Formats: sequence, C-alpha cells, structure tokens
Amino acid sequence: MQTTNLFKGMAAAAITIAVALIACSKNESSQQNLPPAGKQAVSLYLTDDPGFFDNVYVDIQSVQVLVDTCSNSQWNDWGNDNRDSCRVWDDLQIRAGVYDILSLRNGLDTLFAQGNVPKGKIKYIKIQLGTQNSLVKDSVTYPLHLPAAFNGTILLKFRGDEFEQFESGRCRLWLDFDIARSIIKVRDGMFYLNPVLHWFIAKTTGSIQGKVSPMSAFPVITVYNNNGDTSYALPNPGGEFKVRALTAGIYNVFVNASNGYADTTVSNITLSPGKNVKLDKIQLHK
Repeated sequence: MQTTNLFKGMAAAAITIAVALIACSKNESSQQNLPPAGKQAVSLYLTDDPGFFDNVYVDIQSVQVLVDTCSNSQWNDWGNDNRDSCRVWDDLQIRAGVYDILSLRNGLDTLFAQGNVPKGKIKYIKIQLGTQNSLVKDSVTYPLHLPAAFNGTILLKFRGDEFEQFESGRCRLWLDFDIARSIIKVRDGMFYLNPVLHWFIAKTTGSIQGKVSPMSAFPVITVYNNNGDTSYALPNPGGEFKVRALTAGIYNVFVNASNGYADTTVSNITLSPGKNVKLDKIQLHK
C-alpha cells in the first residue's frame, strides 16, 4: 500500500452529502456502455482508515486527473521536457460537498469520482478541498482547519500503472483516507487537517474481517505481519470489523481490550491477493 502526504486550501460553499455506501464486491460497469473512442473510463473510490472521533467531515470540491497521452513518454515532473501537449488535465464528476469520512470504514466505500478521460497513463490526481471541514469528538463539534501555508490542493503522483484495468477501457483505484494520521491537535485545542491517503486496488491486495464480542470491552483491532506492515480497525456497534488493502502474506490480528477484558491474538492468518479471510468470532473474556 502506497502512502502520500497531502497538502495545500481554497474557500468554497459546502453542501452536506448523504454518501451512498457501496460494498467492495460491486461491479459498477455491468449496466454502463463502453467509453467513447479515444477515452478511458476512470472510477475513484473513497474509503477510510479509522480514527478516535465520532465524525470527520471533509469538504471535497473537485477532482481532476492528469493523463499522459503520448506513448513511451518518460517525463517525471513539471518542466522536465517540452511535451506539454501530451499532458491533459481532465475533470472527474463528483458530488461536491462535505463527506463524513468515518462512515466509510470496515470495508465500506463510495464511488465518489468518475468520468471518461483521454486514453493514456494517469500521472496525477488532484483533489481540491473546501473550507467547511469539521470533526465531532465526544459529541462536541470542532472546526477542522487547513494549515495556513497550504491552499487545500491534494496532489497524488503516480507512475502510470497503478490503476486496476478491470475491463476493456475501464480502470479504477481506491483512495484510503487515513484519519488517524491526518488530524493534528495543537496545544491551544485546535484541530488541523493535514491529509494522508493510501491508494490500493482490490485485485492485488487482500482483506481480513471478523466479529468481536462484547463491545463493552471497547476493542481496538491491530492487523500486522513480520514485515512491519500494520493496519487498524475500530469495530462497528455490532462488533464487525474489516481491514482492506493488505499485501499477501502471513498476518496476526491483535485485539486490545479494556474494561477488565483480556487482550487476545489470532495468529498465522494466510492472505492471498484478491482474497478476503473471514475469521471465527472472537469472544473476549475477563
């Protein structure tokens, strides 16, 4: 899983979006026509790594991609050559407004940007944030500020082969908003948004899901392997959890319990690309 620190802000009116939650097993192309000649259909999904907040509202105003339309192009960044005609920025369709990022955890995601863009390698994704960002912690709402030196532009750079080509002329990518690493609380009690995103595709990564009980133990799930890869989950009110974007390998699931309950570990879970492992129910004991 790749990680990108995000930066930069811009004022915009916010519209609260009721995000439609979509399971990762969906096939969004089955009812759609093929893209026009010379175009490719791009789909971006948004999901979340958890954080210890009630809600995190992020104002997303626009999404663009930069496509390298020239074959065998070797440019790496701005100003490296004179191939400007090969570089095409194109807008993706989104529902601009405020997204409750924490509603997209434990295996849930939403198709938040899509469109037909010129054929070629996608080298950048640019996400423009607005200013109507906030969070709720312990039922109290706080403004979520952007750093003063940034302009709210999230810029993700790619080699050009990261997207999953799942059908002819169609590609997709998942963006995982890492809330725990994206929000900074400073000494004056203010919260700042310095977004961190991970990207992944479902075909080359796996997932682990399960259910833990009782929720009165306030369990926190840690999934890790011997290579130092670590992911986290906070179970939903029913105790279900799911961790995605895991590379193939052998994993352990550690449940950190509170309120007098003992911690527990499920060990030696074998995970293959594109597969989901469902664990037996984890029952915690005092």
